[in-house]
Amino acid sequence: MSGQPAARRTVLKGAALVGAAGLGVSACSTESKLGHAETPTPTAPVELGAPDEVPVGGSKLYRDARVIVNCPAKGQYKAFSAQCTHAGCLLDKVEDNVGKCPCHGSHFDTTTGKAMHGPATAPLPSVPVRVESGKLVAGPDA
Repeated sequence: MSGQPAARRTVLKGAALVGAAGLGVSACSTESKLGHAETPTPTAPVELGAPDEVPVGGSKLYRDARVIVNCPAKGQYKAFSAQCTHAGCLLDKVEDNVGKCPCHGSHFDTTTGKAMHGPATAPLPSVPVRVESGKLVAGPDA
C-alpha cells in the first residue's frame, strides 16, 4: 500500500508539469496575439516608405512589416527582424538604437541586431534592405 501514494504523487506531478508546459506553449504560440510569426523575416519584398523616415545614425521600427531599419550614414541602411529571438514576441519600440521586447524585457542593439539584455541571447536575424524607386524595400528580391 505504501507504493500507491508515491505512484499517485508521481502522476499528479506529471499532470502539473504537462499543464504548465501547455500554458507555456499557448503563451508563446505563433497563434497568440503577442505579435509572433512563424517566419521572423519577410519572405517577399515589403515596401516600408521613404528612406528619410529613418534618421541618420538612428533606427526606425516598422511593426507591420516586422522589421527594424538602421541608417548608419546617409544613404546606407541595415535591417533586422523585429521579432524577439527569445519567445518570438514583436518588439514594441526603439529608443536610442535599442529595440525593446514587451514580453520578457529583452533589449537588442538595432545597429547590429545583437542581444544586449536577456532573456534573449541570440541576435536578431538580418534582413536585406535596399532603396527602390525612392522607397525602402525590405526582404528578398522579387
